[in-house]
Amino acid sequence: QVQLVESGGGLVQAGGSLRLSCAASGGTFTMYAMGWFRQPPGKEREFVAAIIWRGSGTTYADSVKGRFTISRDNAKNTVYLQMNSLKPEDTAVYYCAADIVDYGPRGKYDYWGQGTQVTVSS
Repeated sequence: QVQLVESGGGLVQAGGSLRLSCAASGGTFTMYAMGWFRQPPGKEREFVAAIIWRGSGTTYADSVKGRFTISRDNAKNTVYLQMNSLKPEDTAVYYCAADIVDYGPRGKYDYWGQGTQVTVSS
């Protein structure tokens, strides 16, 4: 089992920045990749970014490319999402997730955090 806890959400003005963190614990040795997803109000959950846990490789949704950066600190078992140039349409609950066999938007993602709210005001 892997436990994931997100932090760093909040209220920010358009054009501002936030950094989300996701701390993993438990069976982290089983993780192949970690990802960030978001669910805007009244919409389906969507993929944001993913990173291979040990090794190289990142991928992003087109809507966040050039603005968001996913990174990791294996020593701290933490993945980050640096969000710059935020827009009101980035408002959502952001979730981190861990996948034990796959990577990217079509991964199964076996474990999920509880989510953190990001609100971008115009």
